[in-house]
Amino acid sequence: MDTERTGRQLRLIAETTGIAAALGVEVRLRGGWAMDFHLGGPTRDHEDVDWFAWSEDAPALTRALLDSGYEPLPGPPAGQQLDFVKDGEESSFALLARGPGGRPVVAGGPWAGEPWPPGMLDCPAGRIGDLVCPIVSPSAQIEIKRMMPVWVPGRPRREKDARDIARLEEALRSGGPGDHEIRVMGENSVHRT
Repeated sequence: MDTERTGRQLRLIAETTGIAAALGVEVRLRGGWAMDFHLGGPTRDHEDVDWFAWSEDAPALTRALLDSGYEPLPGPPAGQQLDFVKDGEESSFALLARGPGGRPVVAGGPWAGEPWPPGMLDCPAGRIGDLVCPIVSPSAQIEIKRMMPVWVPGRPRREKDARDIARLEEALRSGGPGDHEIRVMGENSVHRT
């Protein structure tokens, strides 16, 4: 595992959660980092940091990220997702809107209005060491990882997603992160979870 990159990404996660808290807006990790925060430690290298944010908060969040040194990147339609880079690391914010009954739906782009999995936001925050961060629910994460190749034709099934699904399913079966060792980046000790 690239410990320097993992450390940079964890610092950016801490910074982003601090920015969101200062603004009074909600952001939640999704993807591999959401899994790792549920499990209690980094399990693999990550290409980027994936988030969910509410579309109505996007203008204020964008201004604050830019003021903090993030630079915009081209990507999906702006109403669907916002992409930034800082310290060589990418952060992507998929935007949510409220659908019928307040259920989270895709905010923009070709899938605008499509619902996200039920209960996706009904999850306690995850933790790695002293860093606590809101995450999407593990069951929603599993559904998203399984269905993304169906929802986005042409997107291949990825081996890392299969491994992530297996880790999350094991944690859910065992009622917690599982009885395995996780080396928390930046520390020399191994923590049992």
